[in-house]
Amino acid sequence: MIKMNWIMLIFTALAECHDQKGGVLSCPALCSCSSGAGVVCSQSSLIHFPVDGLPPYTTRLSIQSTKLSNVTASHLSAVPLLNNLQLYHNNLSSLPSDLLKDVPHLNTLDLTGNQLVHLPPNIFSHGSLHSLVLKNNLLEKADAEWFPDNSSLTWLDLSGNRLTSVPSALLHKLTNLEALDLSDNQLQDLQPDALKNLHRLESLNLAGNKLTSLQPTIFTHNLKLSQLFLQENQLRDLPATLLQGLQHLELLLLNQNQLQNFPTGLLDDRKSSFQIILRGNPWVCDEMMEYLWKWLTVHPQNVHFLEEVTCAGPEALKRRQVGSLTGSDLGLKVSDKEVA
Repeated sequence: MIKMNWIMLIFTALAECHDQKGGVLSCPALCSCSSGAGVVCSQSSLIHFPVDGLPPYTTRLSIQSTKLSNVTASHLSAVPLLNNLQLYHNNLSSLPSDLLKDVPHLNTLDLTGNQLVHLPPNIFSHGSLHSLVLKNNLLEKADAEWFPDNSSLTWLDLSGNRLTSVPSALLHKLTNLEALDLSDNQLQDLQPDALKNLHRLESLNLAGNKLTSLQPTIFTHNLKLSQLFLQENQLRDLPATLLQGLQHLELLLLNQNQLQNFPTGLLDDRKSSFQIILRGNPWVCDEMMEYLWKWLTVHPQNVHFLEEVTCAGPEALKRRQVGSLTGSDLGLKVSDKEVA
């Protein structure tokens, strides 16, 4: 591997030197090129992949906001040293299964904002991808066969698609994953063992889906989790043990759900730096609110938009700030002194 890296560096240096001595920097029409091996093509009139004039030592290629509708392995073979490929906001509706076979050093692939509906098996089995962005496409199904076993991916963004589920078999292959974004899809639930192999996961975004509940042990194996985004779902209640063992959790977003109260113990043992957002839930301010009310009273500095955590019921307490209530407001048989 070290020898190969040296060969790449030497080849790149020689190619750049040759261009500079010739006085002409090779560059495709409708694109701009830098001497640092970067090429950017962002003209809306671009229709075809810009093979002609593409410097062979190119390591970064960005084709964005064009009418490009087709890209093949043959196209990419013109830039064998490519490690960063951005193909966002184009007209791509499909990709060939061998797309990446001639770019073995590709590290980052961004396909945001295309028209992709279906991807073939093994599409991401080639190369050494670490970052894959498929945001804002039309994908209705995620296929485990996209990836090899023990994929090298550390970042996967599938947000803004039409996914109703994500198979456990797909996630089980992504053992190196550190960030997973599944937001703004149509997920209704997660399989109980879906996240069990993601021991390195630090950020999980499930916002903007249709989740109504979560399994008590869904995050049991994600002990490095530091950011958890669950806002804008339809969660009605949370298991008391949901966050158990997540000692590194720094940020939890639960706003815009259907939560009425918290189970006792849910937020116990949080770090002093822990932050949470709770607004936009129909909190019912009765005796079942005791745990969350006490936690808010003791930890107001850990809650963003605390003044917007208000009661939806009963009628007498509507729109009252939860943090401003007393034990008697909640119907509790405790004195304010005991709460303090």
